[in-house]
Amino acid sequence: MADLLVETGRLVWHELSLRAQVDIEPSAENTPLTTASAPGPQRAPFMACPSLWADEEPKAGTAPTPPKPATQWRLARPDLFSVRRTSNPAYLQPMVHEVKVSRADLFSDLRNKAKRASYQWLCSECYYVFPAGMAEPKELPEDLGVWVLHSDAEGGRLEMLRPARHAPCTLPFEVWMALAQATPVRTQCADELQQDLAAVEAEA
Repeated sequence: MADLLVETGRLVWHELSLRAQVDIEPSAENTPLTTASAPGPQRAPFMACPSLWADEEPKAGTAPTPPKPATQWRLARPDLFSVRRTSNPAYLQPMVHEVKVSRADLFSDLRNKAKRASYQWLCSECYYVFPAGMAEPKELPEDLGVWVLHSDAEGGRLEMLRPARHAPCTLPFEVWMALAQATPVRTQCADELQQDLAAVEAEA
């Protein structure tokens, strides 16, 4: 998969540790008890106190601003993280490719919502790659792309069964620092491309 990404003009990193910000799902411990589950005398409902300053009072006819969901930082380690070779940040199109070799591993990963959310926070498109016949695209969430590997006498052939849903993504400073300190994957295709560029510069 890394070779194919490099051939399409992308910089690729393998198992790069990146920090991602994900929403915290409310747990049962933080869920308030209902009347039925809290026997005993009931307290009077809490009444909001009026603001001490008039300018903090909500204006008539305006809806209150909903609270932002709580978030936390999570360490993500995608199998392959890649960006386009470009000097324009708008064209980077960061991607994550997760490679799975067993059905149990694939669906264990999909059940981990926080892990999947961290991958999608880091990229515009998230893909899962696995052997052909191991799972059907309809078994995966619709926003995830699917690549399959067909085994044959030549060693294998990759096929995209479904493109991932594209979402705008601006890489934060922390990710850029991690990329700057890591070495991209070196492939034969990348080495040949570098040699071709060097030859062109020598002729110029």
